[in-house]
Amino acid sequence: MSDEAPLRSGQESDAGDGPGGGAGESAPLQGRAAFLQDWHWQSVVRINERLCSRDRAQHGKNSETHAACEREWTERHASDRTLLETLDWLRSYHRKAPFLFFNGNTFAEIARTITDALFAEFPRVRRREAASLAAHYVAGVLDRESLVTGVSALAEAAEFQPGDRVRTLKGSMSGTVKHLVSDGRVAWLPDGNALELLALPECLLREPNP
Repeated sequence: MSDEAPLRSGQESDAGDGPGGGAGESAPLQGRAAFLQDWHWQSVVRINERLCSRDRAQHGKNSETHAACEREWTERHASDRTLLETLDWLRSYHRKAPFLFFNGNTFAEIARTITDALFAEFPRVRRREAASLAAHYVAGVLDRESLVTGVSALAEAAEFQPGDRVRTLKGSMSGTVKHLVSDGRVAWLPDGNALELLALPECLLREPNP
């Protein structure tokens, strides 16, 4: 169904379980846990009801898929999975569409919440970006490779040296680190720009040197 509202960046919160973790994935994606153990089906229903109410859409069950989705969720939501497998599972529910409207937003909100909690020890800006990547993947607007690459980059320590190639979290600008400021900020020169910019380390990601 084309019933989804655009995902709000920073909003708080048929693939089966999906393939397992692979090479190059970061620790947050590889660790196994029962991420959805406390998410009972009724809590999923309440999220959809709230989203529908907010946007004045009809809240209701998809008569063709809801019963099967509720049964599978009840039986398997407490299983141990990696975060990536969990996001694959949530994405499959978006595709099955158990509700009349806002299926993508419903399961994306769950993805955003559990990812935000998993990144609790990271700087706030990186935590919010990781949660946003997870939500957009579940909603079907981000591919799996981009999710893995993005989350892995966000999990790296924000430590830079002069000459490092960096980019902004959203990838809108890339450039080179010129020097480190005594207060901990990074002075960097964006490509095609004559003026240096200052940024907090957690607001930049490292790019491979050419």
